Amino acid sequence: MSLLKEKPKVLNVGLESFYNDLKAEGADALSIDWSPPGGGVPELVKALERLEGDEYEEANAKAIEAFTSSDPELISMKLAKEAVPALNGMALAHAGPPIEWERMSGPLKGAVIGAIIYEGWANNESEAISLVRSGKVKFMPNHDVGMVGPMAGVISPTMPVFEVADRVHGVEVYTNVNEGVGKVLRYGAYGSEVIHRLNWIRDSLYPALKEAIALHGPVKLKPIMSQALQMGDELHTRNNASTLLFLGEIGPYVKIGGMPQTQYSEIIQFIAKNQLFFLNLSMAAGKAMMDPANGIKNSTVVTTLSRNGTDFGIKVSGLGKKWFTAPAPVPKTLFFPGFKEGDANPDIGDSAIMETNGFGAFASAASPAVAQVVGSSASEAIRITKLMYEITLVKDKSFPIPYVNFEGVPRGIDVRLVVSTSIAPYINTGVAHRLPGIGTVGFGLVQAPMECFINAIKELAG
Repeated sequence: MSLLKEKPKVLNVGLESFYNDLKAEGADALSIDWSPPGGGVPELVKALERLEGDEYEEANAKAIEAFTSSDPELISMKLAKEAVPALNGMALAHAGPPIEWERMSGPLKGAVIGAIIYEGWANNESEAISLVRSGKVKFMPNHDVGMVGPMAGVISPTMPVFEVADRVHGVEVYTNVNEGVGKVLRYGAYGSEVIHRLNWIRDSLYPALKEAIALHGPVKLKPIMSQALQMGDELHTRNNASTLLFLGEIGPYVKIGGMPQTQYSEIIQFIAKNQLFFLNLSMAAGKAMMDPANGIKNSTVVTTLSRNGTDFGIKVSGLGKKWFTAPAPVPKTLFFPGFKEGDANPDIGDSAIMETNGFGAFASAASPAVAQVVGSSASEAIRITKLMYEITLVKDKSFPIPYVNFEGVPRGIDVRLVVSTSIAPYINTGVAHRLPGIGTVGFGLVQAPMECFINAIKELAG
């Protein structure tokens, strides 16, 4: 009888519309965001049930131990063809899963054209396209040959690459040098200024940095990344602190020697003013940390998130080298002046290796400034980080986030949790113009397509 006399307190589970109606009537109500595992799809519910058991937890424990114990170091620089034998000859590596020329997005085609001109295989756009169509140019994903590259991610034989090694697990990873902002190859631009900058990186920056690294000795990357997180970076779209920390480490070893003062100043300023310079190094560190977790039988840990501007692809530890793909979504974009809806290309780049490791959007709470860059808010950034805890297996205390009481970043995406909760990974990203030759149009936020994870779950469950 007391229930009829007192004002009810309602706990609403699931449908938000019921909660909104209750609040509109002045009810004392609390809503819990809930949905049935796998969206209630019987096939997915059964697949998730088959993936329960000690063998999966033990496999994931091995994967966690592998990526948390990794200790990536920058040890040297090489030309890409020296580092990766597959790049000898007329071969190009690119971001994302495998793709042929006809299906390549505008920015990836633009980067391919630019790389061909840079290598001297063709003199102009039309010659480069004719060369590709002749079938003489071989393409391969960066991730399949031990490399990573941001945005289009195109790496050609004579481009300098950083060599990052994890000696704990015997892993080596290579990445190209970040070109800076504006019209750059990774966004699909290939004008004369782009080629000039690539030549300068090879002829001036590369030998100076290679010698500086040799003089310094191995540069440990985890301490730089951890400190940068506490200084406002999320290590994907914001690398201001990490870039300056790296410059402070390596700058004193850039020898003036026979180098003119103007050349020395140009090198130091190029790094200091390129806020994304450390991005490529953090990506290589991310792949070096995650690669040891590959190929563990029964592990449901996602080891790769990547995209080529047409397809979004993932790899799962227990499923080896196989890519699971779906159409790449278009990011929610904060456009630079002069650009608008319809200009943005679908998501592109290997840089989602940062989210694979718990950085980028997963660490949004560490970087309130980035929230504005990707068109969000500080409170939304914290919400996204907390949401990513729901689909990951560990809070890695090696990388604490001040704004969530120094909890570690959310690492170890579990494909089961993604499908069970229907929460797809968030990714912070640069956005390229959909047409080749133009470049960047802004920054944005995107979620990975669920189809990739659903297909991986089905294969894992047999």
